[in-house]
Parts: sequence; structure tokens; C-alpha cells
Amino acid sequence: MSRLRVSLALSIATIASGFLLAACENPTPPTPTGSSSASPAATATSTTSDAKGLKIGSLLPTTGDLASIGQQMVGSVPLLVDTVNACGGVNGEKVSLVQVDDQTDPKAGAAGMTKLATLDKVAGVVGSFASSVSTAAVSVAVPNKVMLISPGSTSPVFTDKAKKGDFKSFWARTAPPDTYQALALAQLARKKGFKRVSTVVINNDYGVGFEKAFVETFEKLGGTVINKDKPIRYDPKAQTFDTEATAAFAGKPDAVLGVLYAETGSLFLKAAYQQGVTKGVQILLTDGVKSPTFPDQVGKASDGKYILSGAIGTVPGSSGPGLENFNKLWKDKKGGSPGEYAPQAWDAAALLVLAAQAAKENTGTAIAGKIREVSAGKGTPVSDVCEGLKLLKAGKQINYQGASGDVDVDANGDVIGTYDVWTVGDDGKIKVIDKVSPK
Repeated sequence: MSRLRVSLALSIATIASGFLLAACENPTPPTPTGSSSASPAATATSTTSDAKGLKIGSLLPTTGDLASIGQQMVGSVPLLVDTVNACGGVNGEKVSLVQVDDQTDPKAGAAGMTKLATLDKVAGVVGSFASSVSTAAVSVAVPNKVMLISPGSTSPVFTDKAKKGDFKSFWARTAPPDTYQALALAQLARKKGFKRVSTVVINNDYGVGFEKAFVETFEKLGGTVINKDKPIRYDPKAQTFDTEATAAFAGKPDAVLGVLYAETGSLFLKAAYQQGVTKGVQILLTDGVKSPTFPDQVGKASDGKYILSGAIGTVPGSSGPGLENFNKLWKDKKGGSPGEYAPQAWDAAALLVLAAQAAKENTGTAIAGKIREVSAGKGTPVSDVCEGLKLLKAGKQINYQGASGDVDVDANGDVIGTYDVWTVGDDGKIKVIDKVSPK
């Protein structure tokens, strides 16, 4: 995807607030089948309104192409805020939260970030999920000195920009960049014996960045990407995929890697099946489509089995020391189990509040200056956010080890992480079957 450059001027605040008012009229999306973690779309909803304390925001997709995953993670941030407020808050005051639905759209994301930064005046934001939306949002966050921590924007573009100093330390993420996931998936493909692979990706930062990293890694491992010179990149707003399906499966590849979003990706895979080109070809997928509803979106074959039966993919895993406590808290407060990226969203919010307490100041600049200290420093290891706050209030240093992993944020705002390998059964159920590390 072409990189979005959002220029921020004072006049954009008026445009953005009008845009967001229109977005407020979107109805609450339905809860995905098999997921108990959906939360109502809240374009501008505050959980608390204590003007004195730390104010944070969330900018996540409860509508749009990534709604099926966004709805699984959006409940994490208010759960974290409620937990923190129950154990005394931050810097002696309760934490306030403003939630915004970014609609999986860069324009809505830029408008939402503008509202959060200039009208709500938040110090930090959890978001966004889509890399294209975070690209738009971070260009608003940086000049407004708002700390932005994404739980799922995995494009390698952010690492490159961070190295150049574009973000001035106002950017981090709790999900590892796709350079690592591409390495993990390339290793998995070679382990499965695939020598000739073709790729098809959504034409945005996520898809193109992943494609580039996968091609480089797979070739180093001795594999061949047969459409390397003619990459297949589809328009995020496309509704028909017959041409892309024919091209992706041409040349008899052992496997086809699809770096997709759920709504458009389901249409692509359905088109490929209807053309009869998927037979005998392994489907490789990534985190962008791992949701309980995706196999149903793609549909069933003529024999009653799911079209996606046998497909395998990767997704950033959750294996942190705080995962068990997070899962228990989620079950107690919400019922069921948290969905994809819920642990990463929890950890992003946790880092914001812990950094503010470490700085003893509720500003974006103060938070940005303490993120690495609380996540990767030499302090006492803690996985419980309330324990971490207690130690910080006592003047001690901590090393937060979260629900998604150790979240040791480096100088570029990146973490490494590990990956779950998942597959789709004949019954359409997704299950994790293995783990793979990019190391």
C-alpha cells in the first residue's frame, strides 16, 4: 500500500470532529460466532471522566475489514483501566479512557487520532491494529506528543521509520514486526517441504511489507517464489478476485501464501475454490485472517467440508508470565476466553499506565521517556500491573512481563515474540497445533 501521509494543521480538528460525529452513527457490530470478547463500537465513549488523572485512548477496529479481529481485542483496554482504577489508579488519580472505532480505514484513523489528541487531549493511545491506519495515526500522534502503542500493526515500515527518527520515541508496539513473522512462516513452509510458493497480498503496508520479508527469507532458505517478478497485490477495496485467483495459483505452486484481511480475503479464497485451482495446493495464511468466523466467511465445499480445511497459518502467540492471570480475569469479568491480540492490547495499555507512574507525570512526553525503562529495564520483574504500580509508587524500578510476552521494547519500539501455528479442521474450527520462533 502506498504510505499515507497525513498533514496535521489546526483546521483538521474541525474536519476530524465532524467526521467522527458521522462515524458515531455506525451501529454496534454483532458478536462474532465463537467469540465472547466483542465490545460495543464506541467511537467516542469515556469509561471514566476524571479530568485530573491520566487520560488514555484506544483506536481499534470494531467495524471494517478487520472488525472480526478488532472486536476480539477491544475489550482489553477498558478491562485494564478498570483493574488499575480498582487498585488505586495512577499518580493518585483514576485513569480515564476514550474509545474510538477506526473502522479499519486510514482516513477514519487519522480523524480519530486527531480527536483524541486535540479535543480529548489524551496522553497515550492503544492503537491502531491495521498498519495502514497506524501509519495515518502516528503522523498525528507525534507532533501532538501523544504516545501511540499498537497491539497489532506489524509492518516492517515502522521499524525503518523509527530508525530514521521519524517517531521521536512516540511509537511502540506489543506485536512483533512482520520481518519476524515472515521468517517464522518461511521456516514453517520449508519444514513442510514446500519448495515453490507463490504469494498474493493486500496492497497496503501490512501486505507488501510481509511479502517482501517472506520472499527474502524463503529464498535464503532455498525456496523459490514463482511470482516474485510479478507480485499479486489486490486493492483493499476490491470486491471481485477472479483475475487474482487465476494468477496466484498459476504455475503449479506447492503452496500459496495469502497475506489478507478477512472480508476481502474470504472473497479471494472463495473465488479460487470456485475456479478449481486450489486442489492439491497448500494454503498458507497469516494473522490478518485468524478469527473464529473466517472459515464461515469463506464457506463450504460441495462435500460439506470447509473450503479452508487443512489451511495452515501463523499468528503472534501469547506466552507471557501474565497470560494465565489475564485469561482468568477475562473469564471472571467477561466470560469465555480472550480472542486474538487481546493480550497484546492489554499489554499496550499496561505500558502506558506503568510508564506514566514511573514518570510521576501524566503527559505523552513523560510516558514516551519511560516506556523502555518499565518494559526492558533492570528493575524487578512483574507480570501483575497493580504490583508494578505499587512498586513504582514506592520509588522502585520494574521490568513488566506481560500477558503476550516479555514485551521488551527496543529502541525502534519493537518486540520479538513467538508465533502460534494454526490450522482449520474439516468442521471449520481453528486450532493451534505448534509454535515456531523466528530466532
